[in-house]
Amino acid sequence: MIHLKRVANEIKTIGLYDLVLQDVQKIADKNKLDENEILDIIDKNPKILEDYKQINIEYNISNIHIKDIKIENSEYNKEIKAINDNLAHLREIEKYTLDFEQSSTLVIIFSIEFFVLFSVQYFIVLLDLKEWQILIYSLFASSIAIAWWYAKKEQKKFALNSKIYEDKYIQTLEMIANLEDNNIIKKSDLIIESCDEHI
Repeated sequence: MIHLKRVANEIKTIGLYDLVLQDVQKIADKNKLDENEILDIIDKNPKILEDYKQINIEYNISNIHIKDIKIENSEYNKEIKAINDNLAHLREIEKYTLDFEQSSTLVIIFSIEFFVLFSVQYFIVLLDLKEWQILIYSLFASSIAIAWWYAKKEQKKFALNSKIYEDKYIQTLEMIANLEDNNIIKKSDLIIESCDEHI
């Protein structure tokens, strides 16, 4: 459900993807590239597309370049509603398609732990609480245990939602193909050619 022509155009023209563009230019060994050359590089180097998707997820931009289908009176209303529901759910859980190790959740956990460690040192050294240091370090150790537990819980959540995303993505593509086969829709009419969310 990602529109590769849009991907190539955005990599070429939008500053948000400058690092991806630099990788593409390095692979092509030239600075000026047209969209077809970028598409060819994306085809041969899947990491380029993954980097593009990751940037979008980090900036809350969807990688699903298909709009909802307008429901009209037809015998396929139930299927159309199911597709629209699936698309909404996919957009909602899209953030879980990132590797957990690259997610902002892990960064937040580490940041909090760093702050807690800094606070521990502050209380012990600057406030001269050496007689309380065992208790303070015990609290710090407890916070590490809680952070580890929470990280494991989030990692499982990422894995579960990533699997749900993959299954629902395939199911939705099949449903769209079925409607297209029955001449109810044209997938090309559903493609979102550009993003309004870019600054």
